[in-house]
Amino acid sequence: MEPLPIVWFTVIAVLWTGYLLLEGFDLGVGIRMLWGARSENERRVMLNTIGPVWDGNEVWLITAGAAMFAAFPGWYAALFSTLYVPLTIALVGLIVRAVGIEFRGKVASERWTAFWTRMIGIGSLVVAFCIGAALALTSTGLPIDANGDRVGGPFVWLTVPAVIGGLAVVGFALAHGATFLALKSDGPVRERAGRFAARWAPVCLVPAAIWAIWVQVQHGGTVASWLMVAAAVVAAVFGWQSARRRREGRAFIGYAGFALFGVASVFTAMFPRLLPSTVDAAYDLTVWNTANSPYTLMVMTVITAVALPVILAYQGWSYWIFRQRVTPGMIPSAHIVLPAVLRAR
Repeated sequence: MEPLPIVWFTVIAVLWTGYLLLEGFDLGVGIRMLWGARSENERRVMLNTIGPVWDGNEVWLITAGAAMFAAFPGWYAALFSTLYVPLTIALVGLIVRAVGIEFRGKVASERWTAFWTRMIGIGSLVVAFCIGAALALTSTGLPIDANGDRVGGPFVWLTVPAVIGGLAVVGFALAHGATFLALKSDGPVRERAGRFAARWAPVCLVPAAIWAIWVQVQHGGTVASWLMVAAAVVAAVFGWQSARRRREGRAFIGYAGFALFGVASVFTAMFPRLLPSTVDAAYDLTVWNTANSPYTLMVMTVITAVALPVILAYQGWSYWIFRQRVTPGMIPSAHIVLPAVLRAR
């Protein structure tokens, strides 16, 4: 049994977990901008909590996809071709969301800011749902044949597991985003987010729990994977109780722990499957029949061992530098900076 395919299966699981933990809260903040603020100052407070880190968090998505392509090209080809429609929609959502964040403050106009606020919220919602659907389907199965090709039309992926997975990531993003806002902001935004984390976040996590249990039952979960499911439940309860007591840091850790153990339980139950086939179990893509050559995996391992600690250290440093709360008083009044030619006149 070659160890490197197992190593890279684990690395990819870690990368997807990192994406959900980091991008999860800023997607949640983006979605909450649709209704979670009552003034422009509050919306700017919310946006400034994720301002220094949101684009760095998206790198985890790119890295996870690239690792799948390099380590398990058959998995990447089957998954991305079968899920071409939802992944394209997710890409559009990412673009719209990023443009909204960058363009929103360029013009001091209520109509302009309202439009881009909606684009940030809708883009965040679309990305969370589509990524959740894709992850759920890679763990529960897609209709692929012996060559890894899709069997059926372009919307054959739109199934009950896809909807559950989409709702799971949207729900987690809302819960995680609320605890992040309660931890990183002050004033009315903090109070409103703290109440949401204490009252509604447990409900938001129900689809994710259903997804995790579905995978355990379908694949005959091991003792280790069921223990991880139990640990996820304990973490969620800890986060909820902490949110009720307004222990914001502990609440954030609790809900993050729910995602960490939940994703770990899914990947553990799947192993060694990468993409089950709903057509015939003989067509399942596994760690063994889709892995790249040992030489390629070895080169990737060496590069990752050198580069990953540097990336983690840099991202950790950026979070430390921008660790202070964002308060309403930090937000300056909106203004338009005229070009130098007009000022000279």
